[in-house]
Amino acid sequence: MYKIVETGTMRETSRQQFDSFSEWSDEDLLLEYRLTSRRELFEELVQRYERPLFAYLCRSIGNAEDAEEVFQSAFMKVHLKSEQFEEGRKFRPWLYRIATNIAIDRRRQRRNLPNVYNESDFESNEGEDDSFHLTQFLPGSDPSPFDYADTKEQIERLHRAIAELPQPLRAVLNVVYFQGLSYREAAEVLDLPFGTIKTRLGIAFKKLKHL
Repeated sequence: MYKIVETGTMRETSRQQFDSFSEWSDEDLLLEYRLTSRRELFEELVQRYERPLFAYLCRSIGNAEDAEEVFQSAFMKVHLKSEQFEEGRKFRPWLYRIATNIAIDRRRQRRNLPNVYNESDFESNEGEDDSFHLTQFLPGSDPSPFDYADTKEQIERLHRAIAELPQPLRAVLNVVYFQGLSYREAAEVLDLPFGTIKTRLGIAFKKLKHL
């Protein structure tokens, strides 16, 4: 198995190599890779998730170096467990579930590390600011905390407030808001009941508004 990430940095792969697969779904790429072992199919999957999954892991673990290692380990498991992927299911929650389990183990191993992060480690792709799309997940019509964060300083304060949330609330916020997974996909990733996802997300919003 080839090394997914170059030493010390996330590997940036040219999109030109994968133009022929741009219309393929994640699921088709994995199923075809399982049948043919074509490296370029797997590399396309890695390239698609380099930024979002790495950002998710940075937020989950709070350490870019560990996040990079977990990223590699997650895709190594995708390679090793590709035969276990069931046709008809979605690839993204399956991948995030694998990565989440590895991240949980890493947090247990590094329990004494401070829970901090560098915001530059997971800036949005293409210059997009992911701080302004939360209202679709909010119950009711009340403004979200992100609606009030209209300056860089306010956004930084908001991210510090997120870091103060209990880990179970941060985990749900991370999956549903920052990664854009549905409630049901989040329930699969975090191995929680559907109702628990909604409840924890609502609690997280209330705490953020207070903070």
